Amino acid sequence: MLDLGRLRALHAVSVHGSVGAAATALGYTPSAVSQQIAKLERETRTTLLERSGRGVRLTDDARQLADTAQQLMSLVEAAEVRLEERRGLPAGRLTIGCFASAARGLMPRALADLARRHPELDARLSEVDPHLSVDLVARGVIDLAVAHDWDIAPLPVPPGVEQEVIGDDRCDVLVPRGHPLAARDAVRREELTGERWITQPPGTVCHDWLMRTLRATGCEPLIAHQAEENHTQVALVAAGLGVALVPRLGRGPLPPEVAPVRLDPVPTRRLRALWRAGAARRPAITETVRTLQELWPQVASAA
Repeated sequence: MLDLGRLRALHAVSVHGSVGAAATALGYTPSAVSQQIAKLERETRTTLLERSGRGVRLTDDARQLADTAQQLMSLVEAAEVRLEERRGLPAGRLTIGCFASAARGLMPRALADLARRHPELDARLSEVDPHLSVDLVARGVIDLAVAHDWDIAPLPVPPGVEQEVIGDDRCDVLVPRGHPLAARDAVRREELTGERWITQPPGTVCHDWLMRTLRATGCEPLIAHQAEENHTQVALVAAGLGVALVPRLGRGPLPPEVAPVRLDPVPTRRLRALWRAGAARRPAITETVRTLQELWPQVASAA
């Protein structure tokens, strides 16, 4: 009989593309994942991984087995949901994928609250890009995603995935303290023509929103610097190297060299919780979403 843990390891390599990334997602070491797959190869008498440059690739047999593993994991999840639902209490492992600023500004309080009230719940957090996290939920790699989107860049949600709104996060334009706009209460988008922008790399939700919004005013944005972390963007603004549009969640206190200015109309991004429809009745899911929604007004007010 095939071992479910070994099948889970193979499935993780299939989803994440490498042994190292699979190990990170599963909370194991890369050597432990390699050992699991080596044992699975001996059990099945089949070569599952082949060397490809510095990495590995799945053989055709391995891909078939990984597809079967996903079906088995779905059945196991359904059984776990029924058991947890009968008990009526959040329990077991809950894997959560969350974007960076929410992982810093929202999730620590939420996870601590869940651990205090539900000691049988083992919630585990991974920092993941919003678009990637939704796909990971749909494929059964993680149980719950905390993602965000913008008004002109809605988050695509595939069939079989349900969602609820957590709350709205406001954004400010951050400018150096000596900037002509620093003393203003508010600024319109049309007034930002010609500014040197500091933003996230292309392909991220925030970068795409900024490009679309400024192009809609007839201005081609001048992207001077790109940085994934909001804290890095703030540091670049503080050094006088440009301006940035930074959400309040997870931003932290601003240094004295940086002034926040309200953009009119105020841009907001909407935080959402997403999970598979088959797990919708699982108490761990419903309680975690409820906790996030209840905490949001306090977090947003503090931000």
